Amino acid sequence: MFRLDADPALLLETEEQRQLRAVLRDLLAETCGPEEVREQAGSPRGHDRTLWDRLAAEIGVHGLDLPEEYGGAGYTFAELAVALEETGRALCPAPLLPTVVLAGRTLLGSGDRGACERWLPGIASGALTATVAGFAHRAEVTAERGPDGWVLRGEADFVPDGAGAGLLLVAARAPDGERLFACAPDDATCDRADRRVLDPTRRQALVRFRGAAAEPVGEAGQAPVVVAAVLDAGRAALAAEHVGGSAHALDATLEYVSHRTQFGRPIGSFQAVKHRLADLLVELEGARSASAYASVCLAAETPDLPVAASAAAVACTAAYRLATAEYVQLHGGIGFTWEHPAHLYLRRARADEALFGTGDDHRLRLARLLGLSG
Repeated sequence: MFRLDADPALLLETEEQRQLRAVLRDLLAETCGPEEVREQAGSPRGHDRTLWDRLAAEIGVHGLDLPEEYGGAGYTFAELAVALEETGRALCPAPLLPTVVLAGRTLLGSGDRGACERWLPGIASGALTATVAGFAHRAEVTAERGPDGWVLRGEADFVPDGAGAGLLLVAARAPDGERLFACAPDDATCDRADRRVLDPTRRQALVRFRGAAAEPVGEAGQAPVVVAAVLDAGRAALAAEHVGGSAHALDATLEYVSHRTQFGRPIGSFQAVKHRLADLLVELEGARSASAYASVCLAAETPDLPVAASAAAVACTAAYRLATAEYVQLHGGIGFTWEHPAHLYLRRARADEALFGTGDDHRLRLARLLGLSG
């Protein structure tokens, strides 16, 4: 069995976290409504640079769990999870997940102080967007020494924010084994093309390297360990986003069924609707607990993180799937229209199910981790 090696009080929301949630919710309500989300998702950049800068300058979201020596605020992932939950609630298309969680954790996990000093301050300030390639989906990328240093060749597919990121952290095959490399892509040696994906608010790209200059990050041979840890951090982050999205779906549906009348009564007064929403609430609360546990394990750096991350992935993706299905169906005809935001949440829920492994993948992983597989 696994156990929580951290203080259980960490599972409770602090006053600072409540204040952070309130400030973020107000800002996102002002700048990230359904129309703004559609416009941002359809823009060449994929997100609103003004919102990105405000999140960094006014609230400091990007540096919440980064060390102060690298320009961060020195908090923990628990605070960042609050921000991720609120951006998930608003379906904010800003690339916090690839930049702050995936790339930021990769740099920190590498133990490469020079790389951290060079790139983490830019991430913390919002000046730099970054992502990882070859982590969740294996990439056919090789690294070789050229006359002027290391170069990358090959391609990586379905790279989150791959077309817009200013820095790519790539897991590539080198002569001395799999290594991590940092690449500032340029058009001359790196082709990047947006993939047409189900969720337009979370862009992914095909990246082709044609002798792109790169710098090694960390030591040879450590890439698999760093990648595994970063993916678990990504799962914990995604779980927080899903809790926020599920909560929005439940709140919006409750509001609608409380006012939509049929046969002279609000449809929310019908027993069948009550039961469906009660079931959704139970799913949401279970997902919230699983997400909080994963966040605490990541913040406290406990050995339970792999179990917690996969458990959260199972619980939170299932809750989000149910929440978005009810969001659409209980809104009746309007829930199926392009103008209503329900389909945007449905797209996010379905696309995210496979981002870091499906629910079945994580059930099998949990069985292995807990010694239950044959």
